Amino acid sequence: MVARYLAAALAIGGVVAETKKPTAEPDGDGLPFRHFTAFSSTQTCLGDEHALPFNNQIRGVNLGGLFVLEPWITPSLFYQFLGGNETGVAMDHYSFCEVLGPEEGNRQLKRHWESWVTLDIIKELAESGAVNSLRVPVGDFMFQPYGPYVGCTDGALEYLDTILDWARSFGLSVLLDVHTQKDSQNGFDNSGQTLGFQWTSGLSTYPRDLTTFQHWPVREANWIGDFDPKAINYTSINHDNIAHSLKVVARIVDRYYDHPAVLGLEPVNEPWELTPLKILKKFYWDAYLIVKKKAHYWKFIMHDSFRFTPETWGGFMKGCPDRALDTHIYQAWMDPASRLTFYNDACAQKKQIALMEREFGPVVVGEWSLATDNCAMWLNGFNDNLPGFPRSPCKYIPCSEPYMGAAQPGTPVDVGKPVQGPYGTGMSGPAFGLCPVDRDWMTERYNRAEEGQSWISSPPEAPRGRDGTDEVMSLLALKKISAFSGIGHGFYFWNFRTDLYNPQWSYMLALERGWIPRGDLADDRIMNSCHREDTGAFVCEANRDAPEDTVKEGMRYALSEEKKSTKHLDKLHDDDLYDEADAIFGEFWETHRAKGATCDFGGAATLAEQNKTRSEDYYSDDYFNVVEEFPWWKVVALAAVGVIIGALVGFTMAMKLSPTFSRKVRSSAMLRPVTSSGLFRQSFGNLLEPGFVGLDVDN
Repeated sequence: MVARYLAAALAIGGVVAETKKPTAEPDGDGLPFRHFTAFSSTQTCLGDEHALPFNNQIRGVNLGGLFVLEPWITPSLFYQFLGGNETGVAMDHYSFCEVLGPEEGNRQLKRHWESWVTLDIIKELAESGAVNSLRVPVGDFMFQPYGPYVGCTDGALEYLDTILDWARSFGLSVLLDVHTQKDSQNGFDNSGQTLGFQWTSGLSTYPRDLTTFQHWPVREANWIGDFDPKAINYTSINHDNIAHSLKVVARIVDRYYDHPAVLGLEPVNEPWELTPLKILKKFYWDAYLIVKKKAHYWKFIMHDSFRFTPETWGGFMKGCPDRALDTHIYQAWMDPASRLTFYNDACAQKKQIALMEREFGPVVVGEWSLATDNCAMWLNGFNDNLPGFPRSPCKYIPCSEPYMGAAQPGTPVDVGKPVQGPYGTGMSGPAFGLCPVDRDWMTERYNRAEEGQSWISSPPEAPRGRDGTDEVMSLLALKKISAFSGIGHGFYFWNFRTDLYNPQWSYMLALERGWIPRGDLADDRIMNSCHREDTGAFVCEANRDAPEDTVKEGMRYALSEEKKSTKHLDKLHDDDLYDEADAIFGEFWETHRAKGATCDFGGAATLAEQNKTRSEDYYSDDYFNVVEEFPWWKVVALAAVGVIIGALVGFTMAMKLSPTFSRKVRSSAMLRPVTSSGLFRQSFGNLLEPGFVGLDVDN
């Protein structure tokens, strides 16, 4: 398979320089596998027996930062490089091993592995009741070491074995996600190597002695080939890199094909949007065949390359079992906006997910978080940031103590130093012992709750009594879980934990804060949390393009799960069959989707949208945490009452304490009707001089 791929040189219309085309390999009757037949000429399959239908949703978390280092997740590993120069700074896993060398790098990594994910953490995730799967990012270098990784990452595979065994002991499945590729598939540090990188210190003449660099303006990804940043295309294809990646897939399969905890494989994480699509699809196809040759029941999950559209993926690998599409949905890079904007955006994802489920097949949201800003330290790279980011001032908190212990070099952060170099094109880093994290949300004022405009003038840290972060994050979490699990095939939250206290990115901290509910997520608050934003409702109905035998198998599954008879199904055909399937699939999905059922039924069902008109009472359980603000007429009325009460109190005190004032009051002709009244005498009689009888108005 690898040799055949190496022989292929594809012409990608206008994207890749023309090369010699290989002779097409005839499919004949196709390539037979245990449960289906594959056709390479069309990259499709036939005869899928649905041996292991994707009928249960994934509710999981990522174990990010464990085997593939990202400075923003575990900054304690990278504080040691603050203040360094061109030869002494690491910004990713590749340079971490390069700068420290194999011996010191491996020593620090082993201590990191033992501290970052522990048996107690796996147990806590499992016992939360809301997690049934783990997505574990792994490095290609773990299975096929190269460059500075050689020696530096020794022992990683043995620790991965331990993670898999722990997961099995707690009933959790594991998706193995190849997060890195040789020469980087996207230029991000999460690919193992930050590519498109230039030191610019020589251009910094003032202030002197600054160490500077740029990355984002010149980012590139060379895994798939040589990228020309000026032409914005690939001039050649690197078949050696692709062969390396396929060899990594084969080694993963050989090592874990029979491990009961492994759910499946994702062969590459986040190949950037400029990756030639034909090359990427060919890589996916070849990797899929490698997996299915030995790991017959594994799921094969493909990242969408930041192109989550039917035009890109519709019909790809049609009829092939166990494949799914991974999309990553974040709000951290959106423009600053009101809470309602983020609520609407979260719920709006339902439509696109449902569309892709119809046009491609199962969709999994492989990464998402609760972050609504870009403030997490080093989120866009070590001591760097995207130009123009963060878009709003960030909150600062004391930097955390090192999670692996006080012996870690560079820790704790020096509280006497400002932001240290090297300096990128943007700013992010610790200063005087403080680290930037996500902003607080403030409670909205009553007369602006619907518009949600208080965020415009709010400080990054909410004043006491005005912190609405718990309410906003809780409601946002409900809406995201509703969108990602209620329609698609599930999700993995990014990440399970963070080094800094940043619960918007930490599943465990979000659970602790009560933002994400514990339990199996079968909660009406989740199921109905998007009803205000929804313009329609989704129903599960029979897939009219599916063969009758496939539909009947799906119906048998649904009826058998509810212990109902299936004898009548053999008599159903054509419209009668599909109409009956609509009712069975729809009822089953509505009943069980809160507990993790998908609208799949082995490819027999699909989602459809129905517009519905709702009464205003339907939205009565939506809420805002507000601080009431009185309208102007209430303010005036309260002021008037206060003046009157104050005047009466003052008058009484003056009558009691000042004989002169008392004498003037009783002798005043204007007040004579009042002072002569019985009520006045009864109220102030003890304050009047002896013998006071009032004035005779007739004399």
